[in-house]
Amino acid sequence: MPRHLLLRSITAFSLALAGAAQATETTYRYDTVHSQVLFSIDHNGFSRPFGRLHIAKGVLKLDPANLASASTELDIDLSSLDMGDSAWNAAVLKPGLLDGSKYPLAHFASTGVELKDANHGILHGKLTLHGVTRPVDITFTFNRAGTTIYGLHTVAGFSGNLMLDRTDYGIQAFKNSIGQKVSIWLEIEAIKDANADNPATPSSAKTSTTAQENPSP
Repeated sequence: MPRHLLLRSITAFSLALAGAAQATETTYRYDTVHSQVLFSIDHNGFSRPFGRLHIAKGVLKLDPANLASASTELDIDLSSLDMGDSAWNAAVLKPGLLDGSKYPLAHFASTGVELKDANHGILHGKLTLHGVTRPVDITFTFNRAGTTIYGLHTVAGFSGNLMLDRTDYGIQAFKNSIGQKVSIWLEIEAIKDANADNPATPSSAKTSTTAQENPSP
């Protein structure tokens, strides 16, 4: 085969492979009921209380057979903060700490995936919290992808964890009683949805698998 024809064939084959790989990437929206953000921070050396936050919205681009190509962007609703006591919630959302009225959302955008094996890796990205954007690394486990028990949805599930220094984000108050390091755990479910990154998608369509398949948890 002449050289120019060989090069043309190789190029066409490469483009076909790239197209096939791209075609297997799917868009998911986060299930805001089954996705939770848990955190723990030292309280004056006596204990490490837990708090919980919810994802407000977000999009995940995922090919379960090629995790390295995954990408995501999401918002965390700070008003969903639950420390187990309404007065405590209000105190943490005051200007000296999270300042929820001025910064109602935390935003995460991925920048890359570093795989350790078929189901484990590190998700690199940037977290914007309290008006400050800094790089973060999330250690994750890909739990599985598959259809729900009633077969109505395709779901992908992940678990993750990371450690933040709150002072890196300008959250400086109560250094003598509240620790600097914040441990964070993520339990994430995302539902396959071709319209997930379409801002015109009705909010009524963005319900959880529980709401659509089973009225009880």
